[in-house]
Amino acid sequence: MSHFIGLIGPESTGKSTLASYLAKRYNGILVPEYARTYMENLNRPYTFEDVEAIARHQISLLQSLTNEKMRKCENEKIFFDTELIVTKVWFEHKYNKCPDWLIEALHRYPMDVYLLCYPDLPWVPDPVRENPDIRLELFNRYEAEIQALNIPYYIIRHC
Repeated sequence: MSHFIGLIGPESTGKSTLASYLAKRYNGILVPEYARTYMENLNRPYTFEDVEAIARHQISLLQSLTNEKMRKCENEKIFFDTELIVTKVWFEHKYNKCPDWLIEALHRYPMDVYLLCYPDLPWVPDPVRENPDIRLELFNRYEAEIQALNIPYYIIRHC
């Protein structure tokens, strides 16, 4: 059976690099961060509706991969560079609310394990990053969300 591995954490903590490395190292599948691609293609400030579109895309992908997961018997690893917990916290942080359908999807399409990246790498600015001063707060929120879902996780610290 396939294994869903979610890499989450605050911005600029090495998630994309680590997800790519692990997918190559374990001959797995990499699911890149869709929010980054979406945001880089906007020519305006993003809106609540944009974050909804990102969430719906993530859920659609999870539905598709879950159906494949049920059909396969091999030990395939699928690495998600961010996923629904990050989107949930983004909604709550930016808009003080989160759609119920996203919360339902978190329970319907769980990861098998999380790798939670700690914010111990230096901040590297780029046009789609926006939270350099609250990375530890966001880390703590992600950890609380994982714990509430009762899914195993490992904290990744960089040397």
